Amino acid sequence: MRIFDAGRDVRTIGRLLTEAEAEARRGGADRPGPEHLVLAAAALPDGTAAAALALVGVDSQQLRDAIGSVHRDALSAVGVDVGDAAPGTSRLQAPARGALRSTPQAQQVFQDAVALSKTRRPARLRGADVLVAACRLERGTFARALESLGVDREELAAVSEFGAR
Repeated sequence: MRIFDAGRDVRTIGRLLTEAEAEARRGGADRPGPEHLVLAAAALPDGTAAAALALVGVDSQQLRDAIGSVHRDALSAVGVDVGDAAPGTSRLQAPARGALRSTPQAQQVFQDAVALSKTRRPARLRGADVLVAACRLERGTFARALESLGVDREELAAVSEFGAR
């Protein structure tokens, strides 16, 4: 019986962080935030984050759209008109180089998700771990996106934790 598969965790972490950076860049952000980690987690092969989102009636595209709306609303509130485009989509972006840079909130979500994954056997990071960690955030884009979708963070965390077990 294997308790820990380091190779699998390394692949999962690599995929999670690479996709989070890609999500951020597609949305026009220079660094991934918690919302980008969640979108990346929903695309992980384990399917736990996507399944938890589905249990509260949300899919990845709906969440992505809500995140875009939150970003547009925030820019509009400070007088920037981006129309229907996602923030940053009109500018050319150079390919990412070097180690993943992320927001402090995203770093905290990632660290919390890894810590949560270590509470189970086998200790393996799953998409649902990222979702649970992100649901602990009371403020920010992810929390506002969930609110706009009518999703209760505590309920989503509960169904995510169940799926991560």
